[in-house]
Amino acid sequence: MSDEVWQRAEIESPCVKLCAIHPETRLCLGCARSMDEIAAWGRMAPAERARIMAELPSREAAPKGRRGGRKARLER
Repeated sequence: MSDEVWQRAEIESPCVKLCAIHPETRLCLGCARSMDEIAAWGRMAPAERARIMAELPSREAAPKGRRGGRKARLER
């Protein structure tokens, strides 16, 4: 038997397994990546992935304001 520890070379990812695309922003609600970024993630160079990951905290996957709810419907 070998004394070496088995390791996997995983691609770093911001995925939090909360995958839903917001209809207005077109960004994932879990990680804030676009669908194009998610699809290309495995083929991207590490520098490109790092650049995107640095941008993610400043992205808003979903608008913070409310759309109006019941009150807005009644005012129409």
